[in-house]
Amino acid sequence: MSPTFLDSPFKGEANAGLLVDRVAQHIRARFAGEGSGHDWHHINRVRRLARQIAAAEGADQDVAELAALVHDIADWKFHHGDDGIGPREAERLLRDEGAAPEVIEQVVDIVRTISFKGAGVVTPMQTLEGRCVQDADRLDAIGAIGIARCFAYGGYAGRSMYDPDEAPVMHATAEAYKASKGHSLNHFYEKLFLLKERMNTATGRAMAEARHRYMEEFVLRFLKEWEGE
Repeated sequence: MSPTFLDSPFKGEANAGLLVDRVAQHIRARFAGEGSGHDWHHINRVRRLARQIAAAEGADQDVAELAALVHDIADWKFHHGDDGIGPREAERLLRDEGAAPEVIEQVVDIVRTISFKGAGVVTPMQTLEGRCVQDADRLDAIGAIGIARCFAYGGYAGRSMYDPDEAPVMHATAEAYKASKGHSLNHFYEKLFLLKERMNTATGRAMAEARHRYMEEFVLRFLKEWEGE
C-alpha cells in the first residue's frame, strides 16, 4: 500500500492540509515572477490537475498535491543539468516543514522521476500518486498553455522559433536530450506530440485528447503562415 498522511504523525486530513498550505506558500513566494513558463501559475495548475486526476483515479490527493507543489522546485534545466538538485531541495523543504519520512520518501521519488528525458527514455512512476502528478505536469505542457510555455521557454533560453533547415531529433538518451539546443517548433515533435501516448491514467489520457488536437492544428497553421499562406 502506498504511504499516506494517515500513516504519518499528522494523523488526518486537517494536518495534512496545513502542511500542503505551508509548502504552497513557500513555493508561491519562491516562483513569483518567474519568466520561463515554470512559474507559480504553472505549478498551481499542475497542483489542481494532480488533485483532480488523483480523485478520479482513487489516489491519495494530499500526496499528489504536495508532490505537484514541489515537482519543479529545482528543475535541472536551470541548474546545469543536475538531476539530483530537485529531489534534494524537495526533501529539504519537506523535512523543514515536518513531513513524515514515508511521505518525504514518496514525494521525493515522484520529483526524481517526473521529468521527460527524451523520446527514447522511459520514466515509469512507481506509485499511483506519481502517475497522477506526471500526467498533470504533462497536461500543462500541451494544448494552448503548452504552446505558450514552449515559446516562453524558448525565448528565455535564447532559442529561435523555427529553422526549416534543422530537423527534429528523437533523443535516445537523457544526455542527448539535455544537450539539445534546437528551435522551439522542434520541441513539438521531440516531446509535446509524444505526451498524449505517454499518459499513465485513463483520466489523463481523456484530458489530453483535445489539447493534443489543438497543438496539431496550431503547428499546421504555423507552417502554412511561415510559407506565406
